[in-house]
Amino acid sequence: MTAFEADLVERDPDESAATRIARGLGRAPVHLVLVVIGLLWLVPTLGLLFTSILPASTFSSAGWWKIFSKPSEATWSNYVNLFHDSTLMHALLTTAEIAIGGTVLPIFVAAGAGYALAWMEFPGRDWLFLGVIALLVVPLQMALIPVFHLYNTFHLYDTIFGLILFHTAFGLPFAIFLLRNFFIGIPKDILESARIDGASEIRIFLRLILPLGTPAIASLAIFQFLWTWNDLLVALTMARNTQPLTVAIFSNLRQFGSNIDLIAPAAFFSLAIPLAVFLAFQRYFAEGLLAGSVK
Repeated sequence: MTAFEADLVERDPDESAATRIARGLGRAPVHLVLVVIGLLWLVPTLGLLFTSILPASTFSSAGWWKIFSKPSEATWSNYVNLFHDSTLMHALLTTAEIAIGGTVLPIFVAAGAGYALAWMEFPGRDWLFLGVIALLVVPLQMALIPVFHLYNTFHLYDTIFGLILFHTAFGLPFAIFLLRNFFIGIPKDILESARIDGASEIRIFLRLILPLGTPAIASLAIFQFLWTWNDLLVALTMARNTQPLTVAIFSNLRQFGSNIDLIAPAAFFSLAIPLAVFLAFQRYFAEGLLAGSVK
């Protein structure tokens, strides 16, 4: 008997094996549908992967499914050429700088603001929090032209720092909202005990709030990193020569028929990085999504 079956017997010793089997068979259609949906959802990703390891001539003449009939045609030379392409590698480095800066900076600012809005008393605190909530509904597209003129005035246009600031500004409302709701769920007794022991607000923030807020911070980091890494619209508007990987791939689409062997591996590599980040922090993801929802 497996551990799972033993657990079922322990929870309900009067339930027969036939009943458990019947219940499992009753759920089988639902599980089957979910598996089919999952496989269909993976088809575009698998198609991109197979395209990235096929010669351009094979893809043009037969499609990526040719790999099932002739797996010997698969080659990693496309990825070798990708890593030797100076333009795309520079774009990859630029993307990493923007994504890391656009993730760390808003989390740092939002963590302090979230703690202040949750546990520090000052005039207008509730109104300030309402203002943060109101900023959540401001569409990014509405601010592109005003910020564009502002960037030209302060010479931030076409700079990595300017793109980081843009992502920080539009990521802060959600970040503050999420972290404040998580921090306010921390038991008040812990903070009061620390204050009685003589701990300053900064020490409480660094030694108590940040460690206890790790699930929400990690979840926020996933959201912010995915947004900044996959951004295309802001980079197209706020930069010309400072091109992240999404813009570099978009620029190569003009010659899609002739350089698919370069675009496909670049696109899949761009997809694999945020997927790896998500898998690394997935154990915190559910806790972060539920931050502040239950007290």
